[in-house]
This record gives sequence, structure tokens and C-alpha cells, in this order.
Amino acid sequence: MIHDLGGLFAVKLAAIGFVLLLLASERLAPAGAWRGGRARIGRNVAFWLGAAAISVAVAAPVSAWASGQSWPWRPFWWSGTPGLVLDIVLLDLWAYLWHRINHVVQPLWRFHQIHHRDEMLDVTSSGRNHPGELVIAALARAPLIALLAIPLPSILAYEAVALAAAGFHHTNLRMPARLERVLSWVVVTPSIHWMHHHALRADTDSNYAVVFSIWDRLMGSRSRNSRTADMPLGVEGAPERSLLALLAMPFRDQNRV
Repeated sequence: MIHDLGGLFAVKLAAIGFVLLLLASERLAPAGAWRGGRARIGRNVAFWLGAAAISVAVAAPVSAWASGQSWPWRPFWWSGTPGLVLDIVLLDLWAYLWHRINHVVQPLWRFHQIHHRDEMLDVTSSGRNHPGELVIAALARAPLIALLAIPLPSILAYEAVALAAAGFHHTNLRMPARLERVLSWVVVTPSIHWMHHHALRADTDSNYAVVFSIWDRLMGSRSRNSRTADMPLGVEGAPERSLLALLAMPFRDQNRV
């Protein structure tokens, strides 16, 4: 069962294996030209390692604490596998809303834009998040976890699903167009998420969903534009920076970065 430690470990291991498979596959069958070279990969891997450290040191303990503060009010039907599925859906809805808030609230965007500064996308882009953003996100989600009495196994299961989903929708893997169209009705695909990274702010402020693509359709935030092979990626009018500059960027005068 996914509710015990063995099941959770298996799910997490499967998610990591899926991401590693994507890493290998996109090199064999890329959808677009590679840009940025080793320096870009180095920056992204550094952020990825930092994200893993934040997850262990901050995000997981905060989520565990919040789950432990919950009142045991959940009805009998909100348990077992149905409860797990409902928890994952609710956590993904929160991920959509929080992502959208990060594009609207300027102090949050100062951190989140680091993810968007990548001028091409591949699996390594999925782990490119400023440590400050991850800490703030963990703290912001804690009240929701306590309010809905979401158990820690559900949180860890969703994190594994989100890890696999992020690797998938950032991937530079060439996919059959028909397969991607079918998948896009259920989950976020590269064709959807790459528009979110288009270096045009109107498209950057769209397609916020993380796992399930339905949220953008329901909330009216789905971009009407379609991905093209040569469209520029990144933040409109803002070039890529070095690792140290990216880490310092949220704390600097934005007129000078």
C-alpha cells in the first residue's frame, strides 16, 4: 500500500527513475536545439541539489509538523485510496493557485523569476528553483495541510507525482503530436508548459498547472498560443545570469538586474 513507508519509498523511487529516463531520452531524441552548454547545466544542477537539501531540511519537516497539528475531523470516506486521490487533487489545485500567485505578487515573483530565466528547457529546468522560493512555498502550504488534515503520506505521494510531472512537462523530448494531444487533456505536457516559459509576458502569465491540466481550463488561464520550435524562452527583456547573480537577484534592486 502507498500509505506505508515501503509503498511511499517505491513511489518516490519510481518518480526518480522516470525523471532519469526522461533525462536520457531527451538527449537521444530532442524536440529542439540545445542551448546554453555546460554552464547552463551546471547552474540548473546546482539549483536542483539545493532544492533537494531544502526539501529534506525544511519542506518535509514543515509539512510533517503541519500535518501533526490537524484536528481528526475527516469523514470515513476521506481515507484509504479515495482519500489519497482527493488529497492529491486538492494539493495540485493549491499548487496551481500558489504558482499563479507567484506571478502576481511582486515579492514572490522576485524569487520565482529565477526559474523562468532559463533560456531553454529540459529536465534539469524542473529543479531550477531559488531556495528562498521553496522555503516560502513550504510555509505557505502549511496552514492548508493543517486545515484539511492532510496526512503526511498523501503529501509525500503528491510530491513524488509532482516531481515526475515537472520533469515531464519541462522535457526537451520529441514526442508524437497525437500522443501529446491526448495526454494534454489530463496532465500538463511540454506543449502546454513550454508556453508558460515563452519570453512573452502574456504567455508567461498563463498555463500555471503542475500535474493536472484541467485547472487552467477551469480558471481561464490557458494560453491560446501554440508552441513553436524557435520561440524564445526566458523572461521578457531579462537575460540569463550567473549562478551567484541568480541567487542574489531577489534581494537586489530589480532595476539593476
